Amino acid sequence: MDFTPTEEQEAARELAARIFTDLATHERLRAAGTGTDAELWKALCAAGLPGAVEETGLLGLVLLLEEQGRVTAQVPFAASCVYGVLGVARHGTDEQRARLLPGLRDGTTVVTGAFPAPRAVSSREGRLSGTVDWVPWLRDATHVLVPDDSHTLWLVRTEDAARVDPVELTAPWSAGRLVLDGTTGERLGTADAYADVLTAARIAFAGLQAGVCAGSLARAVAYTSVREQFGRPLSTHQAVQLRAADAHMDTEAIRVTAYEAAWRFDEALDATGAAVTAAWWASEAGKRVVHAGQHLHGGMGADLDHPVHRHFLWGRQLDAYLGCGTELLAELGDLLAEGALS
Repeated sequence: MDFTPTEEQEAARELAARIFTDLATHERLRAAGTGTDAELWKALCAAGLPGAVEETGLLGLVLLLEEQGRVTAQVPFAASCVYGVLGVARHGTDEQRARLLPGLRDGTTVVTGAFPAPRAVSSREGRLSGTVDWVPWLRDATHVLVPDDSHTLWLVRTEDAARVDPVELTAPWSAGRLVLDGTTGERLGTADAYADVLTAARIAFAGLQAGVCAGSLARAVAYTSVREQFGRPLSTHQAVQLRAADAHMDTEAIRVTAYEAAWRFDEALDATGAAVTAAWWASEAGKRVVHAGQHLHGGMGADLDHPVHRHFLWGRQLDAYLGCGTELLAELGDLLAEGALS
């Protein structure tokens, strides 16, 4: 396997890094509060980054999401790319791709996903009923990809939902509570579409967590290099060095497992086990890294206005969204018992 980015992937990553660094500043994030930065979303779409995912594949998306995670940029980039661009491109009919992909590329159409499947939604003749307690970026979305209790995928226009209630999560993800009551849905894909989209989503959000952790660690390193205690920088103390080293190794483990899973996915190899492995590392190790980043800031880590606090919130939210470590470990155990891991 070769994780070296192609020229196209590297060019997209560099462009994303520049846009995120320039626009997702501490001041702009503070001004955005718990909402989405609309101007940043417009800039990303104007640069063609959501559409580029069709060419760069899931590994390319992971690279872009690392850059988003480094600065905790408040845009629905991960959701709309994995549930929208990749979901429609891989599983939509010719008519659905022609109708939906142009809007997904330019950002006028935003898709999020009611994943993992809560088995709370039932369908009958294309009409869906049920409630999903929280869906990330639902308040920004024009459509939501909803799996029913038999894991059939349905695209639902948010304006057709019976109700969308705002929900505030640990991280500022513009989430909402989705209520469906005989709502019309448009089927997407065949019976295997749910497993494919879930695998891609796990890998993508693991990549996002790699960026969140890298950003948290970078802030901790910068802070401990200038903060002095007992007449010397905190970074010269062995306990600080060991804590930072552990966080670095955890971050690299998240990154490399996400890269491997994305590579397998793009190469049309079985990526189910690799995706669960990446999600487990992102959940379990991600918690350790963002806790370390906050602790290494000492009292400043408890300041809600300090940038590192956002990394802590995102890391904990991604832990919950990916399914939490123990649940993922149990799923990995089932796959091992079934001999389904390659």
